[in-house]
Amino acid sequence: MSGQLCDFSATDLVHLYNSGEASPVEATQSVLDRVSLLQKKYNAFCLVDEEKALRDAQASENRWQNKEAIGLLDGVPSTIKDLMLSKGWATLKGSRTTDPNQNWNEDAPSVARMREQGVVFVGKTTTPEFGWKGVTDSPLTGSTKNPWNPELTSGGSSGGAAVAAALGMGHLNIGSDGGGSIRMPAGFCGIFGLKATFGLVPAYPQTVMGTLSHQGPMTRTVRDAARMLSIISQPDPRDWYAAPYRPIDYEQDLEQGIKNVKIAFSPSLGYAKVDPQVAEKVRKAVGLFEQLGAKVTEIDPPISDPIEDMITLWSVGLAVLVNETPKEKQALMDAPLRELAELGSQVSSIELRKSEKARDQLAVAITLFLQDHDFLITPQLPLTAFEANNEVPPNSGMKRWWEWSPFTYPFNLTQHPAATVPCGFTKEHLPLSMQIVGSRFDEANLLRLCHAFETAEPFKMPAIEQQ
Repeated sequence: MSGQLCDFSATDLVHLYNSGEASPVEATQSVLDRVSLLQKKYNAFCLVDEEKALRDAQASENRWQNKEAIGLLDGVPSTIKDLMLSKGWATLKGSRTTDPNQNWNEDAPSVARMREQGVVFVGKTTTPEFGWKGVTDSPLTGSTKNPWNPELTSGGSSGGAAVAAALGMGHLNIGSDGGGSIRMPAGFCGIFGLKATFGLVPAYPQTVMGTLSHQGPMTRTVRDAARMLSIISQPDPRDWYAAPYRPIDYEQDLEQGIKNVKIAFSPSLGYAKVDPQVAEKVRKAVGLFEQLGAKVTEIDPPISDPIEDMITLWSVGLAVLVNETPKEKQALMDAPLRELAELGSQVSSIELRKSEKARDQLAVAITLFLQDHDFLITPQLPLTAFEANNEVPPNSGMKRWWEWSPFTYPFNLTQHPAATVPCGFTKEHLPLSMQIVGSRFDEANLLRLCHAFETAEPFKMPAIEQQ
């Protein structure tokens, strides 16, 4: 076998376990060695539990040896974003306000489902404080760096998960996305990410962002994401928002091809300014879909930029968060977070309802648009990764993250599934991606489209020997 096990796909690992060519202990040790090598430089983790990981890996290895594997992911090294509850590990949410001395005796639904499959969790990945912004740095854990250039940001808020995936420090990574937090770091780091339809992946407890917040897989391959989604979409009674469960094997139809699939290509959604390098690469990627048999129409959906409504809903959520934090601890929070919370505290009930109504209208417009087109493709981001320790690109005149991520938050508002698909590199060798949006609960076909592209243009990860 060539290569290190930490760089294999999760599905390949399971095949190797089944054949006896590799073991969960070997794979987990390979991941832990990679973490030991790169964690200081990139800061992807806020917690690593080597002892427990190896203990769980040994238990998995025993199951495989006895022909008693308990799931499709048994023994696969994985990570948990530090916004999600994890039994036995503190969930600090990147905040100095969180008391670590609690009874951490509950798993979030996605964590529970993966643990039931025998997944080996190696640790928890970094996030900005309470996941409030589009880059991953916090007063508690510092800054998480880009795997292609550590002077640049990883993006956020699932920046740690994206870096772990890109650098072979976790095969399966759980992310969350309230305004782009799976897709922004996936785009900056050059990995695959999927914001599933709201309600498909059960969540508990609900965040202050409510129905804006989605969960999904962050992986090196589409197939790994499909297998992971089959697991984490299983039901959990603690999520009263969750859609009725449909037992779907998201791997089953990946190879069916995309002949005659109708794709709408919108280079700007009608309002975004896009870097020429990004625009060129995304347009070329869309052309590949035509070569694969899809029918592409360049057209903008009939919407305007919903940024003001997003700001209203986001800032109100932060206002609730700060209000729930003891006053004596509020000074410990990220200053810009408190600034936005103050803005949210001034929003009237009438203003809030107006934004909710506008959100309804936006969701209807996108849903109807996707009646005429199977998928909508846009750039994932209008730019590439910028200098670390900045919320916005330096000297850009911008103030907040949503100004540089115009393609993400509309689909949190509408709740449609949206995938980040790597589609090339700039002349500076920074990754860029396209976003593919599908109809609600049509993840199976969305993943099929993404897989077709990946098969034609395999994703590339950073070269570790250069680290």
